[in-house]
Amino acid sequence: MPTFDIVSEVDFQEVRNAVDQASREAATRFDFKGTDSKVELVDQTILVESATEDRLKALVQVLEEKLVRRDVSLKALSRSAVEEASKGRARQRITINAGISADHAKKINRFIKLLGIKSVSAQAQGDQLRVTSKKRDDLQEVISKLKAEDFGIPLQFTNFRD
Repeated sequence: MPTFDIVSEVDFQEVRNAVDQASREAATRFDFKGTDSKVELVDQTILVESATEDRLKALVQVLEEKLVRRDVSLKALSRSAVEEASKGRARQRITINAGISADHAKKINRFIKLLGIKSVSAQAQGDQLRVTSKKRDDLQEVISKLKAEDFGIPLQFTNFRD
């Protein structure tokens, strides 16, 4: 019986490289001189800090450019509110979300069922979904419909088997 898996993965090596590039650019760019701006990766969280909220927004934009250039989807990022740090500085935490949460799995499963393709079924397996069907063409149709829909997280389709 043909199957495939729906996953939401992030390449943390590419995230690390993008953070390093953004940090180096912040150290050398003229508009960041004297602001003591920092970008650092701690576990699955990126900490961005700068002298003012405007400089913080510019630094986040530099970081996003580096992430996009390295093929890391911005849908995998969730930003916290800008908080005030010591001495009037601005700080923001950006969390990297990998894996499909239970809520997203329910939404995707419901979407697959609403497609109305009879032989297709999906079930959650940890942080991924396994989709099965009797026909390979039905699975390919499900993949194309899922690519067209926005669930707020990056989706990859792996492990396609006949």
